[in-house]
Amino acid sequence: MDYIKRIKQIKSEKKMTNEELAEKTGIAVGTLSKILAGISESPKLSNFVAICQALNCSLDYIMYGIEENRNNYTLDENEIALVEQYRTLDARGKSAVDALLSHEASTSPTAAKKPAERPTFYRPEPLADRLAAAYADSKNGFSRRTLPLYDLPVSAGTGVMLDTDTADEITVSDNSRTREADFALRISGNSMEPRYRDGDILLVQEADAVEFGELGIFLLDGNGFFKVFGGDRLYSLNPDYGDILLKDFQDVRVAGRVIGKLKKR
Repeated sequence: MDYIKRIKQIKSEKKMTNEELAEKTGIAVGTLSKILAGISESPKLSNFVAICQALNCSLDYIMYGIEENRNNYTLDENEIALVEQYRTLDARGKSAVDALLSHEASTSPTAAKKPAERPTFYRPEPLADRLAAAYADSKNGFSRRTLPLYDLPVSAGTGVMLDTDTADEITVSDNSRTREADFALRISGNSMEPRYRDGDILLVQEADAVEFGELGIFLLDGNGFFKVFGGDRLYSLNPDYGDILLKDFQDVRVAGRVIGKLKKR
């Protein structure tokens, strides 16, 4: 368990004993000892958050070894302000900003001429957002809500007809993430692998337009697709699939913005 090694390393660098760490975190010494020994079957996320605060390190570093960038001295005041604003955005906001920057850089007169590349639009849901959803669950007493789930799958492959008249209801956790969803949709095919797989259920927010680089549900001449909007085309995450040029279709519509997927039980 690499996260245990990282906790012990920082604790050792700070010359901190288990008792001192327990006092700073509010975690019982016995519980903390079990976590550091790797014998705690299901350590609470709140304990890891407390440990990170006590050790003055990020949760991303402890859990995944992702180093925090502290090189702000290379930025001017305006750049630092932009970075701070960026950090306040949610996952969708960050994806939209990333896509816009990529698009503006590629179309700038000073940009070097190079072959067209796919936008880097998708990133896993930030750990902070997952923790916020889990915290909302605990505060709400794991309250639930229902969402319509459409029977026929939208394709993550070659495209199928969408049936918007028939839907079942599914029950999901009521948290900040699922609360943004208007309906759920099951996908089929493998063109959005490795992140989205055949049979996954997407959380979709109703929208008649999406930003460059966003994940969306698209209707092309009546056929449904789960893809990424690339301006004049749709992209797949799976490189084995080619781009879908929107100019080849007479009727192009957006059915919704994909904001996440449900975890499989």
